[in-house]
Formats: sequence, C-alpha cells, structure tokens
Amino acid sequence: MAIGALTPPQDDMPQREALVEFPDNRLLIDLCGEYDRNLTDIEQKLSVQIVRRGNQLVVLGDEDGQKQAVEVLQALYTRLEGGRDVVSADVDRELRMGNSEVGTGTRDGDQLEMFKGGTVEIKTRKKLVEPRTDAQKAYVQSLFNNELAFGIGPAGTGKTYLAVAAGVSMFIGGHVDRIILSRPAVEAGEKLGYLPGDMKDKVDPYMQPLYDALNDFLPGKQLAKLIEEKRIEIAPLAFMRGRTLANAFVVLDEAQNATTMQMKMFLTRLGEGSRMVITGDRSQVDLPRGVQSGLADAERMLKTIPNISFNYFTSKDVVRHPLVAAIIEAYEADEGRKTG
Repeated sequence: MAIGALTPPQDDMPQREALVEFPDNRLLIDLCGEYDRNLTDIEQKLSVQIVRRGNQLVVLGDEDGQKQAVEVLQALYTRLEGGRDVVSADVDRELRMGNSEVGTGTRDGDQLEMFKGGTVEIKTRKKLVEPRTDAQKAYVQSLFNNELAFGIGPAGTGKTYLAVAAGVSMFIGGHVDRIILSRPAVEAGEKLGYLPGDMKDKVDPYMQPLYDALNDFLPGKQLAKLIEEKRIEIAPLAFMRGRTLANAFVVLDEAQNATTMQMKMFLTRLGEGSRMVITGDRSQVDLPRGVQSGLADAERMLKTIPNISFNYFTSKDVVRHPLVAAIIEAYEADEGRKTG
C-alpha cells in the first residue's frame, strides 16, 4: 500500500488530494463495500471526496479530513489483509477511534492479562466483538482487569452487550465455570398486570435483552444446553439473595433500578474466582418516587476502593442508530435547562 504526496491547493482548486494505492484489487473491492457504501460513509463523516482510479483511491478535501480518511482506509485494508471482513460497524469504529489500532492485527495470548494498547477484541463462539469508541475500549479493558467493574451511561452505548461478550469469552476460555446474568424485575413506567405461566414465563420478558445478547455470541443449541445445565443462569435480582457466586462471571444489568439494599445484597454475593459487572443508566430510573437508586449509592461509596473500576459513557458512545445519540442529547439538554 503506497501513499502519494499531497497536492497543494491552487487558487482555482481549494482542495488537496492524496493518492493511496492498494496492491490487491480484490481486497480493494471489499474495502469499498457494496455500491461503494464504505467509501460513502467515510466521505459523509469526514467531509471528503474519494475517487477510485484502478487500484488507487484519491482523497480530496481539507488537510485534517483527508489525513484521517487515509488513516481509516489504511486500517481497514490492513484488516482485510489479515483475513477479516470489513462491514459498516468496522468503518464506524475506525472513524470514531482514529488510528490508535492501525496495523496492530489480532491480539494473541490470555485476555486476562493487561491490554498493551493496540487492538482490543473479545472472542466468542459466533463472532469477534470489537469496541467502537475509546470509552468502550477502556471499558473492555477494565472488564478483563478488574474483579468488579461498573459501566454507567445512556442506552445504546454497549454496556450490557460488551459485558455479556466478555463473560462468554471468559467462559469458553475456562476462566470461569458459569455465567450469571441478572436485572431487577421493575416495570418501565407501565403496569403489565399478572403475567400467565410459571415463574420462568413471568420473568423472561424482563430478561429478554440478556437472552438477545447471548444469542449473538453462542450457537442456539449450545446456549439452550448450557442454560438447561445451569452453567448459564438468567434470573431476576431478587433470586440472588442468600447465594455465594464463586468462579462465575456475573452481570447485573439495569442496576439503576436496584434499591440500595438490593445493591448491597448483590455486591456481597461475589465469591472466589468471580468477576462482577454492574451496568446502568442514571437517567432511566424506574423505581417508585422517593426510593433511592442503589447504583447512585454504590457509585458514591465505592469509588475509592482498589480493584473496582468505574467506566462512563456519553451520547458520543452510542452505537445504535445515529438518531439515538441525537435523542439522548436532546433530553440531556432539556434536563439541563430545567435544573439550570
């Protein structure tokens, strides 16, 4: 891969251009994406123009946008050279994280060791999961390097998804014997009434986001067998009382809806050889009026304790539809005006 010299701007041509050459035309096709979709995403995000000439790409635009576009193209091409695919999520990740991962390849060795910069990845049975923002990268590092980690931030920032992926990775790597996923069974602002069926039928609607995450990382038959053998448990927070959770990867999701006493109960379940992750969104508390959120209390009381990490996300870390970030920012701005 070669990069041509930048062309200085002329009076009648305010844009600069850089020429990037890619030796393998087949990989270049994958780099461009279907109907050049990947190039279009880069053009829109960085306000540049990318023109294809044979096995070369010409990047037109201002110096900063052009430089970042070249770095993103190089990183994606290096990924393809390593035998990996490039999809829209990979383009988005490179655009968000800049060149911090260019040319680092796949990380080898035990993921429980401290990450030494470069690529951060979580390997599961069905897919390779990679952080798409710097905050997500720091969060994944803390999941593997701390016995207790908190992920706090708005919806769509990958708090639960990455935590479950890390749990599956540690489980298939033999670092833990089981995965335990839990969340408070609190209705989100509406009364659902008495649900039919047995206990599992009644609580499963509350646990569905956790099932969805697991289905992304484990084949269906294997997941069903592991749940049947209770090597993977998905249960409401109330079911955790009285247990000692040893040699397990434990996730408490929607922790903002746990009371202070529930949070204390859950945190003190941590046993030998276990890791625990607490995720929550302080802006979506569904507890009755006047009931203090256990997440807020834990954040206040535990910040100075060693080996407990607190990781924070903002609307800039939202990796769902771009409108989700805009919606979150609008609500935050309105809340700021009300309290200001």
